Amino acid sequence: MQRLFDEVNSLDKRCYEKFLLSEDLLMEHAASSMALYISENYSSLNSILIVCGSGNNGADGIALARLLYTKFHVNLYLASPSKSSMAKLQLQRAQALGVNIIEELTLCDITVDCLFGTGLNKALNENYINLINTLNSYNSVKIACDIPSGINNIGQVESIAFEADITITMGALKTSLFTDVSKDYVGDVVVANLGVQRNIYEIESNKYILEQSDMKLPFRDKKNSHKGSFGHLNVVAGCKKGAGIIAAKAAFGFGAGLVSVVCHENLDLPYHIMQTHFISENCTAIAIGMGLGKYETQEIRKILNKNVPKIIDADLFYDELICEVLDQEVVLTPHPKEFISLLKLCDVANITIDELQNNRFLYVEKFCEKYPKVVLLLKGANVIIAQDRKIYVNTFGSAVLSKGGSGDVLSGLIGSLLAQRYKPLDATISASLAHAIAARNYKKNNYSLVPSDLVEEVRKL
Repeated sequence: MQRLFDEVNSLDKRCYEKFLLSEDLLMEHAASSMALYISENYSSLNSILIVCGSGNNGADGIALARLLYTKFHVNLYLASPSKSSMAKLQLQRAQALGVNIIEELTLCDITVDCLFGTGLNKALNENYINLINTLNSYNSVKIACDIPSGINNIGQVESIAFEADITITMGALKTSLFTDVSKDYVGDVVVANLGVQRNIYEIESNKYILEQSDMKLPFRDKKNSHKGSFGHLNVVAGCKKGAGIIAAKAAFGFGAGLVSVVCHENLDLPYHIMQTHFISENCTAIAIGMGLGKYETQEIRKILNKNVPKIIDADLFYDELICEVLDQEVVLTPHPKEFISLLKLCDVANITIDELQNNRFLYVEKFCEKYPKVVLLLKGANVIIAQDRKIYVNTFGSAVLSKGGSGDVLSGLIGSLLAQRYKPLDATISASLAHAIAARNYKKNNYSLVPSDLVEEVRKL
C-alpha cells in the first residue's frame, strides 16, 4: 500500500528545513520528472502544448517547456501573467532559451495542464471554464501537472475539470486525487520525484492507497484439514431471498468450508449450500442485512448478539438496531444512501448524499472516531475502508460493478473470510480487492456482468 496525504506543503517545507533543498530545486526536480515521463512514454509524438497559470503550478509547466525544448515542438501558452516569484523566474529562463510562447491555443499531440495545483480554493471564472472546455475537446494525450485543474484541495469539482489521461502529481499521493468525483478526471496517477526518494520525502500517514499485493487470498496451506477447518458462514436471508443466496454462493467460492442460508421458508439452493431455520451452533461468522426487508426485531437482535464476527449490509442501516452492535468488531458495508441514514441514526451527522459525496473522507473519519471498533466499508467509485484512525482506499473499482447483486457478492466474500478467521479489517481489505479486481478481469462487455460472472472471476484469482 502507498501513503496518502491531505496536503504536502508541510512535506515541501520539511525538505527546505531538514534537507536544505530550496523551492527552486524542488521545482526543477518536479519538471525533470515530468519531462522524463513524457520523453520515455511519448517519444513517437512531435508536438506538445503546455498551458500555464500564474502561480507555481504554472511555473512547473514553464520549467517543463524549457526542459523539452527541441526534443518536442513546444508551444507554451500563458493563460494569465506570471505572478508568483517562481513563475516569473521560470519564465525568464524559458525566454532566454527561446521557448516558443504562443498567443492562441493550438492543437498538439500532447496537452499538459499546468493551470492550477492543489491550491485551487475558489470557483473558476468563465474564461477558465471556456479554456478547460477547449482543452478537453482536443484529441490529444492529456497530462495534468499535480492535479487536474478544476479539482480543489478536497477533491470537489464545482463546474468543470481538466480530463487527464495521466496525472503526474508532485512528491506524494494526495487525497483529493482519490475522491469519487475525481475518478473521471485524474486518469492514471504517477508520482514525481522532488529531489529525494519518496520514502524520505513522505512521513507517516493515516491514509493509504491499496495495491493488488495487499490482497491476501485464502489459499489452503494445511494438508491435515477438513471442511470445518475453513469455517462455517451463516447467511441470513430475508424478504428478497436472492440477495442472501448470491452472498452464500460467493462465500462458498471464496473458501468457506461450509455455508448455510438461514431462512424459515424452504429455499431452492445449490446442493453445496445448506439451509437452516436458525443460526448454526458451529457457525464462525454471520452475514446479515442483504435483502432483509421486514423482519422480527427480537429474532434479529438475538442474531446480532451472537458472539461471532459479523458482516452487516443494506436494510439494517435504516434501523436503530444497528446502534446496538457498534461497540463490537463488526464490518459495515453501506452505500452512500445507507451511510447517511447510519450517520443520522448514530447522531454523527444529518446530511444529504451530495454533502457526503463532496466530503466522503471527512464523514468516514467522524463515524470511525465515534466507533473505533467498527470496520467501515463505504461503497463508491473508490471504496473507502476504515477502522479507528486508519483509512484505506481501493481504487480498482469500475462501472462493471454498477449492477444489482454486486454488493451481495461483496458481503459474501467478506463473510467467507471472517468465517475463515481473518481479522475483520484484513477480511474487508482482501475481499474488497478481490471483488474489484475480479470485475476488472471480466472480459465481456462492461454492461453485461451478472453476479455469477463475478463469483466465477473471483474463483480464478
